[in-house]
Amino acid sequence: MIRSELMLIGGRSGVGKTAVALEMHALLAAADVRHAVIEGDALDLAYPPPWEHHLAERNLAAIWASYRSLGYHRLIYTNTVSVVHADELATALGDEPRVTAVLLTASDDVAGDRLASRERGGALDEHVGRSIRRARELDEAAPPWVHREATDDRTVRDIAERLVALTGWITRHPAPPPPIGPASTCSP
Repeated sequence: MIRSELMLIGGRSGVGKTAVALEMHALLAAADVRHAVIEGDALDLAYPPPWEHHLAERNLAAIWASYRSLGYHRLIYTNTVSVVHADELATALGDEPRVTAVLLTASDDVAGDRLASRERGGALDEHVGRSIRRARELDEAAPPWVHREATDDRTVRDIAERLVALTGWITRHPAPPPPIGPASTCSP
């Protein structure tokens, strides 16, 4: 069985994790690269939060087993803190996957503007404040091997192309060798 490959995309709210993952999906699909995308926030979205039960990891293991049974081995996984929990998420995949992790970053103003475009009412201020705090926490907690990619003043496509390049999932095929002709043959 082919070893799994895991792309983790983490970052504060409003940084563009989902948009980048969906653009990566489009790029990989266009290149005919078999892969799956899982939005990690939905794996343990409940009240009260079941974090102490590691429900996200348990659900990821179950979902990934289904994908693996169908022949998938590449996964793009988005979640705010995924890059901090890379070991636990990799373990959930069950086969010591090759892990590439990226912490997307954005300035407070840019993240705030993005959140304002999707949040409404009194929850916006709370959401912006939580995003600012989370950005600081992630910057401190993400291991040094995690790639950091700024999203300010960049297109979603540019960022997605960079992340796809980091995975190596789209390989460039070398040019075929020149044809053998009269000039390249040896004379007896």
